[in-house]
Amino acid sequence: MIIYPAIDLYDGKAVRLIRGDYEQMTVYSDSPVSTALDFAKAGAVSLHVVDLNGARDGVPVNFDLIKRIAAVSGLSIQVGGGIRTEEDIKNYLDAGIDRVILGTAAVATPGFLLAMVSTYTEAIAVSVDIKDGYVAIKGWTEVSNLDAFGFCRTVEAIGVRTLICTDISKDGLLSGTNIELYRTLREELDIKIIASGGVTSLDEIKTLSGLGMDGVILGKVLYTGNLDLTEVINIC
Repeated sequence: MIIYPAIDLYDGKAVRLIRGDYEQMTVYSDSPVSTALDFAKAGAVSLHVVDLNGARDGVPVNFDLIKRIAAVSGLSIQVGGGIRTEEDIKNYLDAGIDRVILGTAAVATPGFLLAMVSTYTEAIAVSVDIKDGYVAIKGWTEVSNLDAFGFCRTVEAIGVRTLICTDISKDGLLSGTNIELYRTLREELDIKIIASGGVTSLDEIKTLSGLGMDGVILGKVLYTGNLDLTEVINIC
């Protein structure tokens, strides 16, 4: 199972939100590049990056910063937030990003998702952000009428290889993740699944690995020092 330390970018800074609420934001670093280098020194080989400005506004905002993180850190990076066009995808891939994550665009324009998966195959992932059983979009500021599990099955049928699933109700609270959600997803789907949201303990990480998760994203739990990244990576 791959460990993905997370960097959420807002106005060029590394921040964390609580339950996706932009009004509940904590700034952890004014230098996201340094944060990425610290993760690399701790043993990380992969990184999860979200452009929060882009997710909310619908266009990549922190592109230049993300490009620099990719160039300096040497990490395998997956990026989401505000990616709505093929040009956005090409720009990120050309900048050295390994995987581009579609969220709102996957929900709003399934034909676009199908075309991008057909063209870029494993370089495209879909983020399914769940709130009260439904898929949230636009940086979690809106909730669609799509049933989360039904949407996951549709995404798999389209040919998406990797699914990043977040229970918004758990995100940023350090109160534990939704193990049963990931258990059900693993039972119903055959694609790669990366768990995200509220992961707090080594026991949870071991459980997620045992369930067959392909990756887990760690955010606030690393910034607060509740978990040591090197220890987590060594265990996994």
